[in-house]
Amino acid sequence: MARMSATRKVHFTELLPDPLPANPFAVLDAWLERAVDDAVRPNPNAMVLATVDAQGQPSARVVLCKGIDAAAGAVFFYTNYDSRKGRELAANPRVAAVFHWDYLHRQVRIEGRVERLSDAENDVYFRTRPWQSRLGAWASRQSQPLESRERLGQEVAAAARRFGIPYAGPGAPEPEDVEADVPRPPHWGGFRLHADAIELWVEGEFRVHDRARFSRPSLAGAPWPAVRLQP
Repeated sequence: MARMSATRKVHFTELLPDPLPANPFAVLDAWLERAVDDAVRPNPNAMVLATVDAQGQPSARVVLCKGIDAAAGAVFFYTNYDSRKGRELAANPRVAAVFHWDYLHRQVRIEGRVERLSDAENDVYFRTRPWQSRLGAWASRQSQPLESRERLGQEVAAAARRFGIPYAGPGAPEPEDVEADVPRPPHWGGFRLHADAIELWVEGEFRVHDRARFSRPSLAGAPWPAVRLQP
């Protein structure tokens, strides 16, 4: 069994303000912006998303946060609606999410409910994706059994032919200046995660961390009552 070092040198960041901020999502937005600007990690917008299936079995995976609505207390992410997570979200919209920036000694936990974005919202975002990612959305039956990687490459190539892109699939030279219109597949889209609780965490000396939990009884324009928690 691998052993992790018990000691490490930590450069602590500032603690949470006192009094606590009125809107914790404004803090999340600022922390994420800082992580993006620092460019220390390749995906500073990565967050762990946890769902539960109909039998109560939890599962978690990393997705990319694609937007924050601080005023509404919501975050956005996109996926294949037919994937395991998509099916679980359709059956039970209650989720939990975690952002963690270890080098900043900060963590954010979110609990809430998701709703699907509209077709119009999905189309707008899908058009911003590289053509390779748009092809992948057509080629992949996410979470379904796969015969082989070769078969998946064939599906990518078939999607390219469908939309008039001269591309033979993974491993082949990629064409330049692709202007083909690759529309959004109907099984692909986004979710808006409306939070009813959010926790801000900052690492402290002697592992005496600074934690605060914000929760609200309703979603529409509700304030965020807050309480500090023992570390």
